[in-house]
Amino acid sequence: MSQEPEDVKPKLNLNISYDGTQITVKVKTNMKFSKIFEAAEKRFGKDKGTFKFTYDGQRVKPEQTPAELEMEDGDQIDAFLEQVSTAAL
Repeated sequence: MSQEPEDVKPKLNLNISYDGTQITVKVKTNMKFSKIFEAAEKRFGKDKGTFKFTYDGQRVKPEQTPAELEMEDGDQIDAFLEQVSTAAL
């Protein structure tokens, strides 16, 4: 009787949506979003730091992980361009 090794670091497929385009990234639940964000920006052809990301209407911070947000396979993250104000103070 053989036992298969338990998957210690389960993986999720997360969908990242920007401007009507969606990509899927496979990530470990303990991976910091900073790495996920960099990969998404590269795949969308944008510079690092171009986007801000939200999940369930809440801003996702680069130091957070999918496990901290209790994300599940197939969940969606929305990407938005950073809004820079040009108004004089």
